[in-house]
Amino acid sequence: MEHNLDSTTIERVVATRDVDEANHLLTDVYVPHRLRSRETALNFKMRYVQSARLTLGHLRMGADTDVLVPPMQSAYHVNLTLSGGTDVAQGSRRTETVRGGNGAMFVPQESRTVRWSPDAVQYAIKIPRGSLEGQLSALLGHPIERPIDFELGFDTGSPRGQSLLAAIAHLRSEVSRAGGLADSPLVRAQLESYVLSQLLLAVPHDHLDGLFQTDRMISRRYVQVALDHIHEHLADPLTGPDIARAAAVSIRALQSAFHEEVGLSPMAYVRARRLERVHADLLASGGRALVQDVAATWGFYHFGRFAEQYRRKFGVLPSDTVRAGRST
Repeated sequence: MEHNLDSTTIERVVATRDVDEANHLLTDVYVPHRLRSRETALNFKMRYVQSARLTLGHLRMGADTDVLVPPMQSAYHVNLTLSGGTDVAQGSRRTETVRGGNGAMFVPQESRTVRWSPDAVQYAIKIPRGSLEGQLSALLGHPIERPIDFELGFDTGSPRGQSLLAAIAHLRSEVSRAGGLADSPLVRAQLESYVLSQLLLAVPHDHLDGLFQTDRMISRRYVQVALDHIHEHLADPLTGPDIARAAAVSIRALQSAFHEEVGLSPMAYVRARRLERVHADLLASGGRALVQDVAATWGFYHFGRFAEQYRRKFGVLPSDTVRAGRST
């Protein structure tokens, strides 16, 4: 078995030709599996990253293989085919997945079988129920009392399907390279939250219509609750759903109210307040601070974009603020 854990990245890479070893690896990362291969050896390779919100895997079996999975109970699972194809069954439902065609979304309460073609490569994503149902609750503005009833197959060639694939590819790129944006908990939370939202918009389910209904305008009191939450947690990972959940309203309603009462979206307001904190920290440093370090502390990792946002807000570059601090 090949096993690689680079100290400069959080992506783990494992590979084996042994069916039992591959079964053990999948069980460790996801849930107990049972592999059945019609060939004597696999060409199995798995790259994966894990967090409290989701497990993102990039998998290849390298052989004609059946994967049998019991009910996960505590998690949802989605497969997105990047090459080759799979035949999928869950309960009485059946579908096929191919690149640019269908993905497969598995609900927690039923077992499933996935037959992989030898050339199949897929994103395989496990999402704890609390993570995905909490995201949907925040988007809708009310609790979810039962597991989300997803359709098994969904169109990955549609605009929403393509947006989901792009969001996952971006997340994987950032969490699997040294110095990526996801080195910051602030940024990683936002990237993962975005992926979950795109998933909820791309895959048909029993709450999808509610996501597109126009929400009524919320009162100034709810906007103030959201503002208080932002100010209290400005240094913590903050996402739109986090803020909406704190205000007990849907994201769309909160965004509408924020634009009317504050003139900005919630996340634009967060960015503006964090820019002010960077400005204050640079001035307070007496010219000794490194701009990149202070910016990163407040969640700004794309330095060119940060510098331009800073210049638009304060009329000077961050380096000018540092020089001004040296002269005081």
